[in-house]
Amino acid sequence: MTECERDGVLRLSCQIEACGFVHYDNPTPVVAAIVEHSDDVILVRSHGWPDEWYGLVTGFLERKEAPEVGVLREVKEELGLDAELIGLVGVYPFAQMNQVIIAYHVRAHGEIKLGEELAGFKSVSIDVLKPWPLATGLAVRDWLAARPVK
Repeated sequence: MTECERDGVLRLSCQIEACGFVHYDNPTPVVAAIVEHSDDVILVRSHGWPDEWYGLVTGFLERKEAPEVGVLREVKEELGLDAELIGLVGVYPFAQMNQVIIAYHVRAHGEIKLGEELAGFKSVSIDVLKPWPLATGLAVRDWLAARPVK
């Protein structure tokens, strides 16, 4: 594999003429959930993250899975909660991880049973929820901005 220009971009390509393989390095689709639960939003912390880092429930979209199905599956896997899809918040590039994040607002009920993928969670009142400057934080920003003013 060597780098060569394809479509105006340097890409890794196989140099064997009969092969023709080009590595396009397309971003990976990831679903994210703003989980509304008992008038709060649930933020989660992954293993290996610093203690003060929390974010949205996220996960990779699986083959042949609709994003709306994937986000509800991730909420069930990570929080043990059944959720209902309220709506699409938006689609956000996350260049640092070569991902495209498809963010949804979901409403969940019941007792949280943390999945093994997570190190912790916290409930944050919507009134004090603050967006962060990257990736899923942009979805939080847009979701908060679209909420009706009380």
